[in-house]
Amino acid sequence: MTSLLPFFMFGSVFLLLLLGYPVALTLGGVSVIFGLLIFGPEFFALLPLRIWGTMNNVVLLAVPLFVFMGVMLEKSGIAEKLLETMSMLFGKFRGGLALSVVIVGALLAASTGIVGATVVTMGLMSLPVMLKRGYQPELATGTIAASGTLGQIIPPSIVLVLLGSILNVSVGDMFVGALIPGLMLVTAYLLYIVLLGFMRPDTMPSVSQEEMLSFASKASMKTVIEAFLIPMLLVLAVLGSIFAGIASPTEAAAIGAFGALLLTLFQRKLSLDVLRSVMRETTSLTSMVFMILAGASAFSLVFRGMHGDRLLADAILQANLQPELFLALVMVVVFLAGFFIDFIEIIFIIVPVVAPVFTAFGVDLLWIGVLLAMNLQASFLTPPFGFSLFYLKGVAPKEVTTSHLYRGIIPFIVIQVMMLVLVIVFPELVTWLPKALSGH
Repeated sequence: MTSLLPFFMFGSVFLLLLLGYPVALTLGGVSVIFGLLIFGPEFFALLPLRIWGTMNNVVLLAVPLFVFMGVMLEKSGIAEKLLETMSMLFGKFRGGLALSVVIVGALLAASTGIVGATVVTMGLMSLPVMLKRGYQPELATGTIAASGTLGQIIPPSIVLVLLGSILNVSVGDMFVGALIPGLMLVTAYLLYIVLLGFMRPDTMPSVSQEEMLSFASKASMKTVIEAFLIPMLLVLAVLGSIFAGIASPTEAAAIGAFGALLLTLFQRKLSLDVLRSVMRETTSLTSMVFMILAGASAFSLVFRGMHGDRLLADAILQANLQPELFLALVMVVVFLAGFFIDFIEIIFIIVPVVAPVFTAFGVDLLWIGVLLAMNLQASFLTPPFGFSLFYLKGVAPKEVTTSHLYRGIIPFIVIQVMMLVLVIVFPELVTWLPKALSGH
């Protein structure tokens, strides 16, 4: 009976989350109850040390810094400038607006990584224009929602920071390893839109001659350079310093936060109100993450104290479950969990439980981390609780229905699953670049 307690505890947390209880309080509350039942009052002597050890992790300092960078860039107006410029460049092509949304989503992912801000900005600016030009609502909403979530896999990504911390893998290696899969996903989105334009031209009507002339007159070289140069400088400062080994991810996050502050100042958008708003939003988002992290630390302490990780690893090894089959099982569970709970909850509940098993199998945890990040990206898109769909519905015109959003996102989820399978079959897509940069 004692051997079943860890799994009963895990099931209790999952059930309470599905019933809608707050994540941090559920994790902390269930852990305290089980901790008292199993270890007695001495449990409270261990818990503060465990939480302090987590909060003292310098790597996690990158979380508020990257959040600050993303929110500050949202206020700077860089996203709007990028969208306008890309629309001018690609507007004359069939599907040009959809292509520009994907490219801007990738650039914003590499410079901000804040999914909500990216989806809302592109939804407000691009969706009405796409609908006015005759784009199929499903294609327009699906493209915006999928492109807005690229910040989950393209570094710098908070998901990669959290996964690196839990899996005990270098966050710098996580960033480098996720680069090729992230770019593959962007390329797959672009190819899908181009192919759809050939096969079903009715979903994205071509642009009139007058509009083409209007685009050509507006798209000056100076406008293009200014729109691209600003975010690219920041991307090079952050990712370049990590990839070159000059700065750690935490130090690079500080460079990014300071760079975003300067760019907002140069754009003449910095004011005391803006700074106050950015700091308030950063504090709110960071507090949410760290409250969940404190609850997850308590959960991990009790679960491991009951030898839950060892019991799970022994059960799988004794069942002669092959590493490939276990990996497939974990990927399916994470994908299905993404339909109902948030990516942060999945990271802090499921990943610490399965990580020791992957270690026992001798599997490369860097590869596992990137696979999990790709899988978790889908949780933003899968109904009924896909956060990107909520963000987009909140700013979409009235004629755009929830069914449009759900139908529109299906092809992009299929593309994500295909890319995930490709990276599972070819692990070198993740491991090659980190090894090449480290000289191994």
